[in-house]
Amino acid sequence: MRLLHTADWHIGRTLEGRDRLFEHEQFFDELQEIVESEKVDAILMAGDVFDSVNPPAKAEELFYESVARLTDNGKRPIMIIAGNHDHPDRLQAARTLVKNQSVHILGYPRTQSVKIRPNNSDYLLNIAALPYPSESRLKDRFVEESDELAIREAYDDRIQYIFSQLTKYFSENDINVAMSHLFVAGGSATESERPIEVGGAYTIRATNLPSEVQYTALGHLHRPQYIKRSPSLARYSGSPLAFSFSEAGYAKSVTIVDVEPGEKAIDSEIFLSAGKPLVRWKATEGMKQVFQWMDEKRDANAWIELDVYMDHTPTMEEIHKMKKNYPGIVTIRPIFPESAIEERELAQKQVPIDEMFQRFYKRQTGGAAPEDDIVQLFLELVNEEGGSHS
Repeated sequence: MRLLHTADWHIGRTLEGRDRLFEHEQFFDELQEIVESEKVDAILMAGDVFDSVNPPAKAEELFYESVARLTDNGKRPIMIIAGNHDHPDRLQAARTLVKNQSVHILGYPRTQSVKIRPNNSDYLLNIAALPYPSESRLKDRFVEESDELAIREAYDDRIQYIFSQLTKYFSENDINVAMSHLFVAGGSATESERPIEVGGAYTIRATNLPSEVQYTALGHLHRPQYIKRSPSLARYSGSPLAFSFSEAGYAKSVTIVDVEPGEKAIDSEIFLSAGKPLVRWKATEGMKQVFQWMDEKRDANAWIELDVYMDHTPTMEEIHKMKKNYPGIVTIRPIFPESAIEERELAQKQVPIDEMFQRFYKRQTGGAAPEDDIVQLFLELVNEEGGSHS
């Protein structure tokens, strides 16, 4: 059986007020071509269909139209779960209607797996599907006290238990997969994911992902990546588009998974070309260099974040000229001499890696300081990564 794993569509997302719906339309056209050319039997969409709990009408229209095309009138099943950006009730509101088209949508966590038999398949596909499992969506409090470590341990145990219930009756004669939208310790984040929680409480250990499955399809992190220490093959497919300039230069993809009963899954990556790339311009020679790049049509089909080194604030005429001739320029950040000196001094400082992590953590969580055990876990992961390349 051949599966396609995708996630984090974030339909309706804008970039500094710029509409990106046309890029999502390009993505769905490309995805349609992929599922047909690769002869995909079923699709796993691991959460964050939309960018907000109240998406624009055009975003919802694009979603329903695209999913209807992808299923090929019910011949190609698709399993969709809610992510932390999705409104569970709103997402699954039409599930009764779309189920006849082999579209399966889950908004809330439950302990019953989904069983699908793709068209013309000899095997049953068992899916341990776990939509974004927050306390409110699980309708449960993990612990009464507010101790972060206790919450994290209780959350980890609860997720492990749910997966054990979802996979309880899985058979080696079937295809068995899991999917969820959550943060697994060790995953590499970017600035475009809004934190699932403050303080790291909603994080699970990779070792607690289900072992009774052949593949675990994950959503939430926007960079495609494997999860080490998982009992079976586990992967974040990443987002189809770059949503922040921290993702500049990253290749976007979907994951193809080939799997047979009782055998290890084999995955491959299909890179995407849809959407406009996000690039950073660093004009160290000032406005003259910027206008030279514009004359050269550099990155003409991209969203651009511009750092321009200069002695004076850019004039309204210069800004207007840039915006008019290069509408892809999203932000313009002038770098004055004193700022440039400060940047160089910071770059030259030997800042310990644990201090860099603490600064990053505070920035990502809005000011929360990481507990000592989180810092220690980070250092262990870094040391393990370094050792694996020696």
